[in-house]
Amino acid sequence: MAAPDLRAALEAEARSLGFAGFGVCAPEATRPAGEALRAWVGAGLHGEMAWMAERLAWRADASALWPEARSVVMLAEPYPPGDDPMVALVMRDRAAISVYAQGADYHDVVKRKLKRLGRWLIDRAGGDIKVFVDTAPVMEKPLAEAAGLGWRGRHTNLVSRELGSWFFLGALFTTLELARDAPHADRCGSCRACLDICPTAAFPASGVLDARRCVSYLTIELKGPIPREMRPLIGNRIYGCDDCLAVCPWNKFAGRAREIAYAARPELARPRLADLAALDDAAFREVFAGSPVKRIGRDRFLRNVLVAIGNSSDPDLAESACARLADASALVRGAAVWALWRLWPAARLAALRADDPDPDVAAEWAAALGPS
Repeated sequence: MAAPDLRAALEAEARSLGFAGFGVCAPEATRPAGEALRAWVGAGLHGEMAWMAERLAWRADASALWPEARSVVMLAEPYPPGDDPMVALVMRDRAAISVYAQGADYHDVVKRKLKRLGRWLIDRAGGDIKVFVDTAPVMEKPLAEAAGLGWRGRHTNLVSRELGSWFFLGALFTTLELARDAPHADRCGSCRACLDICPTAAFPASGVLDARRCVSYLTIELKGPIPREMRPLIGNRIYGCDDCLAVCPWNKFAGRAREIAYAARPELARPRLADLAALDDAAFREVFAGSPVKRIGRDRFLRNVLVAIGNSSDPDLAESACARLADASALVRGAAVWALWRLWPAARLAALRADDPDPDVAAEWAAALGPS
């Protein structure tokens, strides 16, 4: 098959698998973004995400990850929400889970399609392939930008004229030479809605994210207690944050999700905080089987739930927090103390004060009621 025909056939196959965006770039297309990444990590804006620094050389230059690769095929998989995700933020007895995590784990769904596409390519043209979906040291967004799928908005996420902000990215590296696409021009103009909506002011400048202030980082990547000054800003967001995506005006062009696996599971669409706070480890694993939420584990998850309970201003939820004061996890116990401090009078909380051996929990008691 001639090279132009192969590329056209490959795109047709990709779209038949459900991918809504297709583009090709060179592996070395990440080099300019790699320099910015080095500066970002050097400034410490990656927080505790040590893996960002550990494989920086590969992440900054995709051609170093697999030197034999000659082309990178970037694919977009849409997952637009069924309704406005901002509605959940005013339902204080409910939890807001990021849209992408309410259905099946996109890592599994997208990778399965990428492997099918890769097998098709090998069968037709030979060569070798490697596929990546957000788990390897690959800068998907700069590659997708170079492949013409969209541009990086002020919130650092990719934006597409056809898909808005709601889509996953997959990368298929191949040793075959394929015709490359032109990069997409920036279409944000003077709009800064994504910057202004951020609940934690996580963007010190346009196109720069301070992960240490980002709700997604705080609720997913951060392993220890969430800094006390950040907790009130999180509201009821217990896994990720969609605010900067949801307000993007380009979303008016986003269609419906083609992949039914991304549809929100009923138990994950605005679940009750009281129900989530009662989960033990076995129940957590059962509820979140096949979900990206499972990867943070029950203790971190309950930490987030208890922060949301503390932000609820709903005294009826205090009993759910009280039940977690004796939890086996110090991370959960500390979050429970903070939640009750927000919901109960000091005298009532003081009556339950425990001499906790964990220094972080002891610090929560001291911050709530003063030193013993």
